[in-house]
Amino acid sequence: MRRHKISIIGAGNVGATCAHWAAAKELGDIVLLDIPDRLGVAQGKALDLACCGPIERFDSRIIGTADYKDIAGSDVIVVTAGLPRKPGMSRDDLLNVNVPIVRSVSEKIREFAPESIVIMVANPLDAMVYTSWKVTGFPTSRIMGQAGALDVARFRQFIAMELGVSVEDISALLLGGHGDDMVPLPRLTSVHGIPLTDLMPEDKIKACVERAKVGGGEIVKLMGTSAYYAPASGSIQMVEAIVKDKKRIIPSAAYCEDEFGVAPGQKGKGYFVGVPALLGAKGVEKIVTFKLNDAEQKLMAESVSHVKDLVGAVRKLFPDLG
Repeated sequence: MRRHKISIIGAGNVGATCAHWAAAKELGDIVLLDIPDRLGVAQGKALDLACCGPIERFDSRIIGTADYKDIAGSDVIVVTAGLPRKPGMSRDDLLNVNVPIVRSVSEKIREFAPESIVIMVANPLDAMVYTSWKVTGFPTSRIMGQAGALDVARFRQFIAMELGVSVEDISALLLGGHGDDMVPLPRLTSVHGIPLTDLMPEDKIKACVERAKVGGGEIVKLMGTSAYYAPASGSIQMVEAIVKDKKRIIPSAAYCEDEFGVAPGQKGKGYFVGVPALLGAKGVEKIVTFKLNDAEQKLMAESVSHVKDLVGAVRKLFPDLG
């Protein structure tokens, strides 16, 4: 049986850790790609990781490269390329830097891996997923963004820490954008089936939500750089669901129109928003919808409005992506 092939664009902390998790789970052969000036970094990290195989008992073939021809035949491509937002940078500053990067990467994906499924990790996420969609021309089922998997993991971890229970027994869901734009759903969060609202007072739940919202910033303050273990883990959770056709429901930035009132009746004019997505061999195979209460719908509408503003900024700065 043919091995799956996973390509990771960007050999920085997040990209290299994606390669690590994918190899450890033996999900397939791995290509770690970076720009020519960082070819040695990509090759060195790939070789170092490959040398773990005899110890960790995986036999994935792992290469580092700067040649996009090496991504040909990829089943899934994870895009981590792009710069993090730095102090003093406005939203438009970040868009001016990262949209051209993601545009270039997406052009190469379209050329060399036209049948692949793309998972975007670069920020600002919703704008980068939109950019990749426009440039590749891929169906919306084969373009998605990773943020919800990370945010839910943080939310679950903080609840577990507060209650002193295993994270394995916590089921949670968040919608909307990443960080401040996320929409918490405590009423749909449970601990081994027991509603969270029966186990934790409202102020403690709110504290866990707020900590999840700023979880990335908390890590930056502690170590001076962005998180990478958990973002990579969330990305590879999505990869695994796809290459193993697991039909898992994972919060993902997926294309929505009528779903959750994102863009009702606007065929072909929807947005990529964080929602529960059923991930399988075809990518996003279904958006799982359910009824929100009035307060949740209001928060979701606010989150979606911020996504629309972000996409609007991309269209204004780069009219050809409109």
